[in-house]
Amino acid sequence: MKNIIKISFRNLIRSSRRTILTASLITIGVIFVLVYAALSGSFKAYMVGQITDSMLGHIQIHRKGYVASIDNLPLDKNLNKKQIEKISEYLNENPYIESYTFRLKLGAMFSNYVASTSIRLNGIDPQKETQTLPLFPSRIQGEDVSTLQEGSIMVPELLAKGMQINKDDTIVLVATNQKGSVNGLNFKVAGTVETVSGPGGRDGYIHINDVKKLLRIQEIEVSEIVIRLKDVKYLDKAMEQLKPLTIFRNQKDKLVFEIHTWEKLSPFYNIVKMLDIMDISIKIILISIVLISILNVMVMSVYERIKEIGTIAAMGTTPSTITKLFLTEGLMLGIFGTIVGGILSYIIVFIINLIGITFSFGRQDNLTLNPVLNLNEVLFVSLIVIIISLVASISPARKAAKLNPVDALRQN
Repeated sequence: MKNIIKISFRNLIRSSRRTILTASLITIGVIFVLVYAALSGSFKAYMVGQITDSMLGHIQIHRKGYVASIDNLPLDKNLNKKQIEKISEYLNENPYIESYTFRLKLGAMFSNYVASTSIRLNGIDPQKETQTLPLFPSRIQGEDVSTLQEGSIMVPELLAKGMQINKDDTIVLVATNQKGSVNGLNFKVAGTVETVSGPGGRDGYIHINDVKKLLRIQEIEVSEIVIRLKDVKYLDKAMEQLKPLTIFRNQKDKLVFEIHTWEKLSPFYNIVKMLDIMDISIKIILISIVLISILNVMVMSVYERIKEIGTIAAMGTTPSTITKLFLTEGLMLGIFGTIVGGILSYIIVFIINLIGITFSFGRQDNLTLNPVLNLNEVLFVSLIVIIISLVASISPARKAAKLNPVDALRQN
């Protein structure tokens, strides 16, 4: 085997131009795939982080049927005290959960005494909301989330601009509770909430205790429970731990709870899947480049070395040895292109991080990508290239092995 490797290496060196061209094509393909994977991975991580860490959390729990009618913010599908206690037991025992927070949501009329409009409101506990959604404070413009005390409101940015509402202005909220009773309360504007793309991007925020006052709720009620995991990679494991809640039934033998991951709640998950499809497509392009490049160089190598193949065959070299010789050449090309491509990819990603690539996402500008080249991705792409290099060499190798020594020596 050692001699086969030596001979294969010498053959590649002898045809240096063709070898360099083929290896360069493989290298470019590897660089293209790995750099794209690093950039798209960084964008996906940022996008998922923005969605989960500022609005949705990783998992949400609702009463059965709430999500289907969430546009109406139904008050008759809130979780009651006993249900909250039942859920809390599971959440406190789940080792993958870092924190969770309660929200009480409603629709209301918003007025600055000059004009009125409808508004979606989230009643929150500011401290727990911040623990569960660490990027939420960054959406508060000019103020800290701690300023959201009882009697104050964070107004959506677009609404504040449209109605010319400023900090410390007094507004009134009017809401109808589940029994049909109408109530109104005055609130002081504590700040504005930056609009982000996706569900919840136009919502206002008040203290959860104010929602209870506005709706005249005596007992504890919440619309949803937002959960943050210690790491998003534990999503499936955390959902498995919470599975008993999805089959929990009440006295009427009806399911009580529904649990959704951020993937089910956010339309941006479709973009993530689209990026994954593009990732696969680019890998297929890489495979095609490697396949055609290796196949071409091996076919040309067989054509140019017919007499040489005939000579070594006449000297007693077995067809299997000739096959191994050409397979080794293809394999070496694949390995060389992969190593050089991997090294250059790390260098390019390092340079990109030094320079910094900025982009816009929704209404946010000057966001910077921080691509990271995952070792598993490098190993996976390298394995694909090496395997395809070997596969592409099979047909030319078999053709060389089947050459008749007499006919081969007669070739001019």
